Amino acid sequence: MKTSRRVSAGLALATIFSVPGTPVLAANQHPIVVELFTSQGCSSCPPANANLIELSKRDDVLVLSFAVTYWDYLGWKDSFGKAEFTARQRIYEPALGQPGPYTPQMVVNGAVTVVGNNLAEVEDLVGRAVPPSGVEVQLLDGRVQIGQGAAPADGADVWLISYDPEIVQVPVGRGENIGRTLPHTHVVHTLEHLGRWSGVASSFNIGNAEAGLRMAVIVQQKNGGKILAAATE
Repeated sequence: MKTSRRVSAGLALATIFSVPGTPVLAANQHPIVVELFTSQGCSSCPPANANLIELSKRDDVLVLSFAVTYWDYLGWKDSFGKAEFTARQRIYEPALGQPGPYTPQMVVNGAVTVVGNNLAEVEDLVGRAVPPSGVEVQLLDGRVQIGQGAAPADGADVWLISYDPEIVQVPVGRGENIGRTLPHTHVVHTLEHLGRWSGVASSFNIGNAEAGLRMAVIVQQKNGGKILAAATE
């Protein structure tokens, strides 16, 4: 298992609400969100990538793969890695009681963490997770609408994520995984902070996802807290 003194943020629980006649929302309701923090330069990560592929087959789970950058120095620069993904993991760690980030790390519902290469432990956490009954979130015509509800006193962050729902094969030419072709799924391409939600009905412009990508919107307590609500295409 890779470890580092750097720290970042993650993701968790999501509630998806559908509107009659609106096909842009996912059919599954109240999925449990599992975030994987991984790196193509980490020899411990391929089993976790495979586990995320298995979890992605479940109708009750939304998985997201965030590629971190702090192992790039080992000889292979992760082709999906971005500093903002590393920063997201860093924000999570104090709240999760971790001394620093590591790979492969999975965060379930933004509230609990586990080493991602142990599928039995991950499935146990997912099985014990309780979806929130929270706030209504809708993706409609290039905008996200968040309903009225109970918000933390200091508000909540609204995040926009774009990800590739397909399995992508990545050949690795250097580093710890040299010569291997690693499968990835639900790879996050962009992470954007849209603003804050204070409990009143709100709307944000999100535009349209790039071809082949999907969007997810997450309403999350500040500083790596739990997810209050979310929706995906």
